[in-house]
Amino acid sequence: MIDKQKFFLIGYMGSGKTTVGKQLARELNLQFMDLDLFIENRYHKSISAIFEEKGEAAFRKIERKALMEMLDFENVVISTGGGTPCFFDNIDLMNQSGITIYLKVSVDELVERLKNAKQKRPLIKNKDSEEIKDYITANLGKREQFYNQATFIFESNNFFTNENFKDKIERLIKNIKP
Repeated sequence: MIDKQKFFLIGYMGSGKTTVGKQLARELNLQFMDLDLFIENRYHKSISAIFEEKGEAAFRKIERKALMEMLDFENVVISTGGGTPCFFDNIDLMNQSGITIYLKVSVDELVERLKNAKQKRPLIKNKDSEEIKDYITANLGKREQFYNQATFIFESNNFFTNENFKDKIERLIKNIKP
């Protein structure tokens, strides 16, 4: 096991942060934590419900507070929300506290991944496929300046197809091990 390590998975919604995070934690014998789930458990509401009731600005403050709590955790892989690194100085805090990994996925693949799961995603839930693509294109363009500050950028197109998923996780681990 890597001694007292903390990994933050960042990237756009649908990039695979939770799925990759769980497997990465298992392979590295670390605990896995999902920031969105942490918030949902704390507030006893879904992220969508928090967005609807309080708005995005209030949600981002809640998210920031939860992230600050997680900075104290050790030996953990943390899956963040897609917007987490893009608000306040969150990306700087994560980079200072641990190793950040950007799971980079193309717009077209994100659209494919998200179009059937949009009801769980408050920012796209009422959009059709073309609107989702336009939204992702514009929003990813704004967010990449933050994502690209990650310690590691890992191209994640076709992550769950083609090669064996476990092989790709092993390749990721080889890239991030000190």
